[in-house]
Amino acid sequence: MKYIKYFVQFLFAISCFLIFKILGPRLSSNLGGKIFEIIGPFFRSEKIINSNIKKALPDINFKNLKKIKRLMWNNYGRTFAEYMFIKEFRNGKISKNIEIDGQEILEKIKKENSQVIFISGHFSNFELMAMHLEKSGINLCAIYRPLNNIFLNGIMESIRKKYICKNQIKKGLAGLKKLIKLKKKNYSTALMIDQRVSEGILSPLFNEKALTTTIPAQLVKKFNIPIVPVYIERIDGLKFKITINQPLSFPQDTSQQQITDNLNQILEKFILSKPENWIWSHNRWK
Repeated sequence: MKYIKYFVQFLFAISCFLIFKILGPRLSSNLGGKIFEIIGPFFRSEKIINSNIKKALPDINFKNLKKIKRLMWNNYGRTFAEYMFIKEFRNGKISKNIEIDGQEILEKIKKENSQVIFISGHFSNFELMAMHLEKSGINLCAIYRPLNNIFLNGIMESIRKKYICKNQIKKGLAGLKKLIKLKKKNYSTALMIDQRVSEGILSPLFNEKALTTTIPAQLVKKFNIPIVPVYIERIDGLKFKITINQPLSFPQDTSQQQITDNLNQILEKFILSKPENWIWSHNRWK
């Protein structure tokens, strides 16, 4: 039954992608947003989404709660539609719509041949971040979690390797070995720290402990390298702003728990700056 559901989702996605290619990026982004505003709530638990938002915004009223959910689904749908135009973002046809704050930080990292850990979360069209980092000349590898849908996952992996970051590292033991190999070749790493993981440590996120990845903390401890937080926001439609923050260095006696807690505090600030840009549908505090 699970594979039948995945195949139906695959057929739906392929049909949408074909329509999007015909319509072009702007119309497709608008259409994708409207479609997901309608169908999104049928695929994710409304109870979980409401609970998640109220953890971050306990005093939120019904009107604003409803608005955040609608805009979240709109952004989700836009991002889905924009996968068909990642190539255009990469080759510059749409990249003029991306404002960069902190490009000089990337230029310094590149000039000094430094190795860093870029961290962020699933904000706006999050795929554009790793794309811009690699396009800026950073030697980069990106850690990703494969989609549950085995039919769609192959398409997404192909898009990511071709146009986002060619060195894609799958989460897991095999991926960790590849990551260490690339780190020894002075590659920087990019990863999202906002998803629930099966292995990690409990770290406060909006005053409630959530199982959180320790990969950034492990890399800091092993290679003594800084962390660079990156945030992307959707300004309007196809217009984005990517903010590269100053590198954070941690003393070697800083524990993995302390590093992870610090990064979750940064994540909280990113989320609260524009709540509708984050994907609230994951069962993050399970």
